[in-house]
Amino acid sequence: MRTELISIATDTLPLDGAFHLPDGEPTAGAVLLFHGNTMNFYVGAPRFLPPVLTKLGFACLAFNRRGHDILSIRDSRAAEGAAFQTNKEGIADNNYAAAWLKDRGFPNPVVIGHSNGGMLSIKHVSDHPETPALVLLSAHGGGKGGVERTSRTGMLAGDRLEEITAQARKLVAEGRGRELMLVPGWWYVLSAESFLDRSTEMPDMLELAPTIRCPSLFIRGDEESADNYPAEKFKARSGGSCDVEIVPNCNHFYVGREPTICDLVSTWLARTLKVAGA
Repeated sequence: MRTELISIATDTLPLDGAFHLPDGEPTAGAVLLFHGNTMNFYVGAPRFLPPVLTKLGFACLAFNRRGHDILSIRDSRAAEGAAFQTNKEGIADNNYAAAWLKDRGFPNPVVIGHSNGGMLSIKHVSDHPETPALVLLSAHGGGKGGVERTSRTGMLAGDRLEEITAQARKLVAEGRGRELMLVPGWWYVLSAESFLDRSTEMPDMLELAPTIRCPSLFIRGDEESADNYPAEKFKARSGGSCDVEIVPNCNHFYVGREPTICDLVSTWLARTLKVAGA
């Protein structure tokens, strides 16, 4: 495949990414790849899927949302990254990327999202019903109960949810919403306003499921919680056909199981979209 490093303009910081193209002309369309929380376009599924998808004839856009990594800098010492992310911004970034692809002749890309990117992809596809297919890779449920659900597993606020929520509310009320707070679980550090945003503004996967009319594939590792990554419940509520695959000996990041994920995704897309020569 051929890879071009690209930059997508937004109303604030640009989105960096990679545009992967088949050796010849794209024949199957395009794919938008949404990375997971605190990840980026060059790790995980946005890295290991394009070599397989371009062989099928897809052009692939993998890009950083403004909420990428945990903390980063660009061309100054001003901090950016997932510690400051909001759901509104993440939804907008996905729209910016889709518009970038449309300008290049790909108006209706397949959408593939991992984890938090999977949750956001459901909102994106709900808003773009012309999407031909959706692949959810360990997408979490989102919604107003998402922070509590995540904390119960020991991540994010852990057993200090009430205390940290009160701290975040106090900082925001004092006009200090971008001040960073330490939390005991993954993601370790985030701003007060970002923490509260996760509690109130995350799209709800199961509420949106009936609006998803395109074919979908939901993959989860067998080491992951069905409560946090509700593939079966999404299938039951989906407005379109949904296939569920539970991968054995597989964690949230698919470590060592990348070839299996590639095979499942590529085979399903080729069959579902009737890709010629697959």
